[in-house]
Amino acid sequence: MIELLTSLLAITLRSGTSLIYATIGEIYTERSGVLNLGIEGMMLMSAVTSFAVVYHTGSLLLAILTAMAVGGLLASVHAFLSITMRANQVVSGLSITLFGAGMASFLGQRLGPETNSGYLVGLVGAKFEPLNIPVLSRIPVVGALFNQDILTYIVYLVLPLAWYYLYKTRNGLNLRAVGENPQTADAMGINVGKVRYIYTIIGGMLVGIGGAHLSLSYAPGWTENITGGRGWIVIALVIFSMWNPARAIWGALLFGGINAVQFRLQASGTNIPASYLNMLPYLATVVVLVMLTWWEALSKRVGAPSSLAKSYMREDK
Repeated sequence: MIELLTSLLAITLRSGTSLIYATIGEIYTERSGVLNLGIEGMMLMSAVTSFAVVYHTGSLLLAILTAMAVGGLLASVHAFLSITMRANQVVSGLSITLFGAGMASFLGQRLGPETNSGYLVGLVGAKFEPLNIPVLSRIPVVGALFNQDILTYIVYLVLPLAWYYLYKTRNGLNLRAVGENPQTADAMGINVGKVRYIYTIIGGMLVGIGGAHLSLSYAPGWTENITGGRGWIVIALVIFSMWNPARAIWGALLFGGINAVQFRLQASGTNIPASYLNMLPYLATVVVLVMLTWWEALSKRVGAPSSLAKSYMREDK
């Protein structure tokens, strides 16, 4: 039983890492008042480009930097359309998802030959391996926390730092002010457009790391639709967390945990069809999201930033 729980926790963390990075990135983007529905496409592009870099150079550091650059570049396109051109943010985000999915498929097909499962042959070089922390990794169950790859260890630091920055620093206060009331923030001397650009791009870079984790650690290699809809789950997890980084981990662990259970059930030879098991993590996330949103509405707690998805220009005042 202890070995089973340890294994489930390990898979849960591994599965949730990419979601945590992307969710925190989207929280910061939406806190500035910009809605980005291009997460799925950005994660796919980051996954394929980071894998391509490792495939050709063997450098994990260069692969991560490339993924961040790709995520930031796509986010900057969305920022330009949404902030400068004042385009509809929903349409802009969906366009990036469609572009990212199509381009990732195009690039993936040209990396090399494929196996029947869709994975490219030849990824036997660099990938993020689990790093055991002596003594701590031997603790029953909890030891799974200390037998993860470097990106998961980094997320242990990113979560509290993201919360602290958002709620305990002046820059975090300015960010929240821009998302809640850009007119007032502008009157206080805050450059609304600049703040939105910065956090949209930073959010895109974090999404890029999430995409890279999928192809360099969680499922090393490249296969068509490697994200499996995780970009859309991220959108749900942002609402689940009520735009608070400290709560993002619970949604990611929920998805990762159910994902781990369904993998274990498939491995045990259950009679439940695999398609139904694969659906469980997404179904559970939606159900919990609906329940949480209903409860939050009843308790009248703070929800989305007031100016989310609303364009702002000083001339409109």
